[in-house]
Amino acid sequence: MNPHIAKHCIEIDRCNQRGGRMLSIVDLIDAGTVSIELAAYCLAAIGNGASFLVGAMPGGAGKTTVMGALLNFVPADVVLRPADGIESIRRGLAEAEPRSCYICHEIGSGPYYAYLWGEELRAYFELPSSGHLLATNLHADTYEQAHRQICSDNAVAPSALRRMSLMLFLTVGHSGFRTHREISTVWESDGLDEHQLVFTANGEEPRLTESMLVTHGEFADARTRIEQIMNSDARTIEQVRSALVD
Repeated sequence: MNPHIAKHCIEIDRCNQRGGRMLSIVDLIDAGTVSIELAAYCLAAIGNGASFLVGAMPGGAGKTTVMGALLNFVPADVVLRPADGIESIRRGLAEAEPRSCYICHEIGSGPYYAYLWGEELRAYFELPSSGHLLATNLHADTYEQAHRQICSDNAVAPSALRRMSLMLFLTVGHSGFRTHREISTVWESDGLDEHQLVFTANGEEPRLTESMLVTHGEFADARTRIEQIMNSDARTIEQVRSALVD
């Protein structure tokens, strides 16, 4: 395996579910968690350098799994790094190169690896000012809940929150003994304007006429790439990353 891809996948593994195979975007599409259209939109946006957050209130909803799969969409020249404390964040703020995606395993308090709260979280949200990307998740079902946790509880400036270009929220449903997870809403910002709702799980495609991040051409190209991957033998995180990089 290409060493760059191997390192990328190791970092995803640290952010993904424990035990078993890491789930890829192919797995999530097959499970109905993400549609092909939404996967294409995310590929185009994250490929353009969008930071992203995945929210869901219950533990075990799958937000870390979704975040790990979406990390495959980070541009090939961007290094994945854990935001594992104030020192690593300060180094990122001081050094624009190499351009990196800083992964906060969860926005939350507690002595857990790469959990950020308070001063550390405020510094984390400044990393895009040095050209870096962010990827994280938190316990929130709605944009309003996420905004309250980040801006009210942690005093992150609303202008800094707008640099979190994509905010995706998961819902979990149950039918008998089966559990169904689905991205229910997606919000986007270009870093200047307030977040706007661009997707709801009602059969709609992302509202590209209103998108600040993705053009119709970029979406079409990304959809073609997703369909090619779905029609190939690529299934694992490693295989999907190789297909995207190649």
